[in-house]
Amino acid sequence: MDMKEQPIEIPIDGELDLHTFSPREAKDLIPEYLRACLQKGILNVRIIHGKGTGTLQRSVHHILRRIPEVHSFHLAGYDEGGWGATVVQLNPKKG
Repeated sequence: MDMKEQPIEIPIDGELDLHTFSPREAKDLIPEYLRACLQKGILNVRIIHGKGTGTLQRSVHHILRRIPEVHSFHLAGYDEGGWGATVVQLNPKKG
C-alpha cells in the first residue's frame, strides 16, 4: 500500500509553529502563510521556531527580510515566547 503524504492543513490564526515541519519547508511555508494571513486581515503574526542552536531562527529572519509584505519583525518578548519565537508585523493590503 502506497502511503502518500497528505497535505497538512494549517489554521490561519496568526501563529505558525514550525516544530511540525522540516526546516527546509520554511522557505516556501512562511511566505505562503503570511500571504494567507494578509488575505484574512491578520497583520500581527507569531512564528515559533524554537530556541535550539539558532539556525532555524536565522533562517526565518533571512526569509522574512525578503518578503515585501513584512513591515518589521523582532524576537518575541518574554510574554510572547521569548527568543523561541519571532513576531512579524505585516503591511496592510492595499486596495
